[in-house]
Amino acid sequence: ATGDIPAYQLRSPNSGLAQSIVMAASPSSMQSPSSQHAEEITRKREVRLMKNREAARECRRKKKEYVKCLENRVAVLENQNKTLIEELKALKDIYCHKAE
Repeated sequence: ATGDIPAYQLRSPNSGLAQSIVMAASPSSMQSPSSQHAEEITRKREVRLMKNREAARECRRKKKEYVKCLENRVAVLENQNKTLIEELKALKDIYCHKAE
């Protein structure tokens, strides 16, 4: 076998004869296993980072929307509170005048 293509020897359990088998390989698998492993790790890392960036972007968008909703709710409740305070003052004035 050549130096780039792996060759394996198989022994039959019944006979001590060795048979050589040469494995055919595609050009991409001709790289060393550590190189392939490193490329796979790099690819997985890039995919993970891309998904993480997208998830972070979505999280920031949702947080911004949530804060905006809270701010709107605060404004509504402040207006409602102001109206109720004015109504309470008016009722107190009416009640005080009746007592006299």
